[in-house]
Amino acid sequence: MNHQREMTFIDIKEFNLPAYGDIPDVGLFLEQTTKYVSEYLKPLQGVSVTGSMISNYVKKKMIDNPVKKQYFREQIADIFFIAVTKSVLSLEDIQLLIELQKKTYDCETAYEYFRLELKNVLFYVCGLKEELEKVGQEQTSEMILLRNTIMTVAHKVYLDKYLLTVRNKP
Repeated sequence: MNHQREMTFIDIKEFNLPAYGDIPDVGLFLEQTTKYVSEYLKPLQGVSVTGSMISNYVKKKMIDNPVKKQYFREQIADIFFIAVTKSVLSLEDIQLLIELQKKTYDCETAYEYFRLELKNVLFYVCGLKEELEKVGQEQTSEMILLRNTIMTVAHKVYLDKYLLTVRNKP
């Protein structure tokens, strides 16, 4: 890998969403949830979440209402998915994907596939690994749909990071 490309994607090397079991399930307030999710998403250029965004997702019924103003593991996992995919999909399409996921997989299974596949595809697209790995035991139409969604996200992240580097080049 050439030096310029390596510098462009150096923060992607550190990218890793938390495993489902590592996401706090003690209840985080909106500001804490925003900070927690944003910290993990920082390496992805242009992928972010704000408190008003999260409130909007609740209002649109994309995630469950907070319990006593607190967000728990399943809601936070959904927020990660929404934040990552909103750069390439409309909120209506994301909501459709979430509804489809809830009919086919429990939240933990769906989230784990999402986080592992995101890292897999992102590293491949950014040239940090040579081949895509097969993630998951089966290849259902829902998993293929998710991989293609993630592939689109990864290419957008790649373009955003690369173009930012070119713009900032002396």
